Amino acid sequence: MSAPTQPGLVVPAREPHSAVAETDTVLLGLGRRVRRAYGYDDIALVPAAATVDPEDVDTSWEVGGYRLRIPVLAAAMDSVTDVRTAVLMWELGGAAVLNLEGLQTRYEDPTEPLERIASAPQDQCVPLLQELYRAPVREELVARRIQEIKRAGALAFGSTTPASAGWLAPVAEEAGLDVLVLQSTVITERHFSSRGRALSVRRVVEASRIPVMAGNCVSYPAAMELLEAGVAGLFVGVGPGAACTSRKVLGVGVPQVTALCDVAAARDAFRERTGRHVPVVADGGIRVGGEVAKSVACGADAVMLGSALACAVEAPGRGFHWGMATPHAALPRGTRIRVGTTGTLRQILLGPAQVDDGSQNLVEALRTAMAMCGARTIREMHRAEIVLAPGLLTEGKAAQFAQRVGQGR
Repeated sequence: MSAPTQPGLVVPAREPHSAVAETDTVLLGLGRRVRRAYGYDDIALVPAAATVDPEDVDTSWEVGGYRLRIPVLAAAMDSVTDVRTAVLMWELGGAAVLNLEGLQTRYEDPTEPLERIASAPQDQCVPLLQELYRAPVREELVARRIQEIKRAGALAFGSTTPASAGWLAPVAEEAGLDVLVLQSTVITERHFSSRGRALSVRRVVEASRIPVMAGNCVSYPAAMELLEAGVAGLFVGVGPGAACTSRKVLGVGVPQVTALCDVAAARDAFRERTGRHVPVVADGGIRVGGEVAKSVACGADAVMLGSALACAVEAPGRGFHWGMATPHAALPRGTRIRVGTTGTLRQILLGPAQVDDGSQNLVEALRTAMAMCGARTIREMHRAEIVLAPGLLTEGKAAQFAQRVGQGR
């Protein structure tokens, strides 16, 4: 069923997730046909016939009964989120997800390990990270960090892997955690292992007194099963992050535009059947304001930002960024990258921007794009018209590229 039309919005026809048009497939070889998939650089948003004043645009969204003014979560990465940035994100209208299995909960004072990571030569980064993350997670530090966030008056989001949720989730909940995030490279409701039954997402949701968000997923069937399990939010993205090497190491992933559209289709079908709207969060690969806007147009209710916020003055990574799978003991799937320090967290999110590359004042960029597309709310932006336009970013921009080359950028 098509969504009701709104002034200035073009509603694209929605196909069932299993229906793939012949023109959307490519023949790899005899008997093997595959579907095309698209990323942010492949699409563009079409201005609506009726636009709105950016001042009339509402960028708020809701998860688990909590309403946030801006649709941004800071990633559960040690280079991005600590107690200080969690409180600051809340003051700016968003929220930050604390990694409950990170350096903040392994070390009484994480300053020393963070400084060692920032000063290490590149070829020594992975061994150093593996060494530092061998220290055990301490339950008293999990509780303390959550309580520090709560005492400052902020909402506390905390992330744990599914394997550790059984013992960490109760500790965090007892300490006052507001929203639990179950997060791994890929998460599913059904997981089979000869080593015994894995922890069920459904059981975590049923056992928890607080909302449980889960990720990451990239397909309609996986998303639908997680929705049926009762999650309060879905994270979308396998391997698009700047510091993530999962796509190279494993060969697994789906470009974000296609992944978001597929998961959003599952969310919409679930809402139509149950009446419950579960927010979708685009996680990874988002660098600039235009990609925030494209994420929302593809169905996201919010975005999770890693490298884009790791370059904030207040970020604990000291100008560096690394992923959660980088210190994996057996198969690292990430790298430390230098992102530098470009501005304050407020500048990056709310401006005013001091650079012209779209990496600052992300929320105003989203607000302006929504206004151009005739969308007053995040939900209305889900119906914005999208076109395939892989040449959009380079069309007529030869002078810009020549200038950047001359400046060594």
